[in-house]
Amino acid sequence: MRKTKATAAVLAAVPLALGGLAAQSHAQGASPSPSGTFGPGCAALAQKADTARDKVMEAAAAYPQLSQLVSAAVRARLNSDLDGKSDITVFVPNNQAFKSVTTSQLSSLLQNQGQLKKVLSYHVVDKRITPDELSNGSFTTVEGSKLTTSGSGTDFKVDGKANIVCGNIKAANATIYVIDTVLQPPS
Repeated sequence: MRKTKATAAVLAAVPLALGGLAAQSHAQGASPSPSGTFGPGCAALAQKADTARDKVMEAAAAYPQLSQLVSAAVRARLNSDLDGKSDITVFVPNNQAFKSVTTSQLSSLLQNQGQLKKVLSYHVVDKRITPDELSNGSFTTVEGSKLTTSGSGTDFKVDGKANIVCGNIKAANATIYVIDTVLQPPS
């Protein structure tokens, strides 16, 4: 009798244990999207203040590492356009991204306001993009071309080349994703 009860207990425990392992395996395989700010570069962003109540340009200006983008947006006369929009997403190249552009390319871009506006508008989408939408996204930019996102967990790329180094930063009218590459709209 004792042996039968012990065998029955083992037989009942095995499927439960296997079911538990299967559930754990599935949970580990799934990459839930982050709900807050995420990315390997977030710690390096020295933030002056909470940006959730600021319009997007003021929020970006709160980060010294985004000063090149802020300066370029002012030069392209995009700052008030961006601040005037509601519920947008901006893929903001950090200062390191601008250093990757050759001096002659950057100089040429900064001297041509129309081209600068086109390039910067390619970094803006007219809707708030959540981290859940980044894994396999395709979005129409304010410039008019398609921009794609891919990845999982906290590791995402934009157009297959720019890494999101800090994402899901909230501004009053925008969600900001800091990227390590200046994107170029398709020709």
